[in-house]
Amino acid sequence: MNHPDNRLRLCASFVRRGARLADIGTDHAYLPVWLCRSGICPSAIAADINPEPLRRGAMTVAAAGLCDMITTRLSNGLQAISADEADDIVIAGMGGELIAGIISDCAFSHDRTKHWILQPMTKSETLIAWLCDNGYVILRQDCCVAANKCYTVILAAYTGESPPRDTLYPYLGELCPRENNTHLRFVRAHLERLRKQAIGNPRFAALADALQKETGVLYDNHTGHSELL
Repeated sequence: MNHPDNRLRLCASFVRRGARLADIGTDHAYLPVWLCRSGICPSAIAADINPEPLRRGAMTVAAAGLCDMITTRLSNGLQAISADEADDIVIAGMGGELIAGIISDCAFSHDRTKHWILQPMTKSETLIAWLCDNGYVILRQDCCVAANKCYTVILAAYTGESPPRDTLYPYLGELCPRENNTHLRFVRAHLERLRKQAIGNPRFAALADALQKETGVLYDNHTGHSELL
């Protein structure tokens, strides 16, 4: 069996020991197999909206001899999963807007005991803003590099409170770009996108200026690249 890459390993590190897992968009089911085999999770649901990825996941589970611990299930997001089946929910490898939609459509999304482990491939700032606006708190956030791409993983829980956040929070979240080079790499990508968007919209220029000042990153308008001041 293939081992999870750095992106899925980081997701796995956010899962609580003893938590029942729901892996949404499981594809090959590498994550639930890894967590159940290592003794972190006593059970898991490997869910996918499409039959073919689910078939691949079922083959992985069977090859690992974990059919008694891991259930594969066809599900549109969490619609075919009940609250009493999972404690920690991983939604990885999708756009931030889609992840927000999956949580919003979940019948138990306001259960305060659940942990949401989220790995947006794009629009992480949209996802973080949605979480903050809808009563979720970010408990932890980290970044990793896999296949020369930088990803962030977010651990969130519902509290019902939406404290005010500044305009940079969706881009920074709980990252520490001045202290962690991988966090810096992730935030630099935000800055470069904002600078490109600023060409047609001055609102993004103000955001980029503020992010640059906050993180100590210098952006080169000629090359379109950034470096640490």
